[in-house]
Amino acid sequence: MRYGMVIDLKRCVGCNACTLACKAENGTPAGIHYHRVEKHEVGKYPAARIEFRPIPCMHCQQPACLEVCPTGATYKRDDGVVLVDQGKCMGCRYCILACPYDVRRSITRIESYFDHATATPYEARKHRDLQKGTAVKCTFCVDRLEKGLMPACVDTCPTLARTFGDLDDPTSEVSVLVMRNSGTVLKEELGTKPSVYYING
Repeated sequence: MRYGMVIDLKRCVGCNACTLACKAENGTPAGIHYHRVEKHEVGKYPAARIEFRPIPCMHCQQPACLEVCPTGATYKRDDGVVLVDQGKCMGCRYCILACPYDVRRSITRIESYFDHATATPYEARKHRDLQKGTAVKCTFCVDRLEKGLMPACVDTCPTLARTFGDLDDPTSEVSVLVMRNSGTVLKEELGTKPSVYYING
């Protein structure tokens, strides 16, 4: 079992619903995003167009962040999900520097979006799981996975640009999509072996 995601760039419209769903699910404080959508101009006039590329954590098979972590706070589960143990993280930020995809963040402050003095009840509950000074990132929504649900970004995508499943199963939808569409990964030359694939054409 190795969890992975396929993102169909032909379907992505750059609406950022995935980014908002991620923030809502994880209750991240102001300024902390586990997910972003990049915008690129491709082609030349008069056939130029805008292309969007969502960038979550790649949950690499050979994660550079894990190799540099001095405390063992960054670890990889048997299902391939890469996580951060907040209790072990000492805030050195080595993992943030090592990640070639710029998807890790450091929590420098924990503030509410609506009033810096008072968090909403939802924020107060979610913020209890965070520790100031530690590194955080996309978790593929492991809490949802353990309940048999899809990651929030997958469930929310209005154009069905995302597919999630077991990359080790050759008959799974994600595996079939990668094979049929020649799915690619970002920065393949680095040898990190990401578990997030893109369909480009």
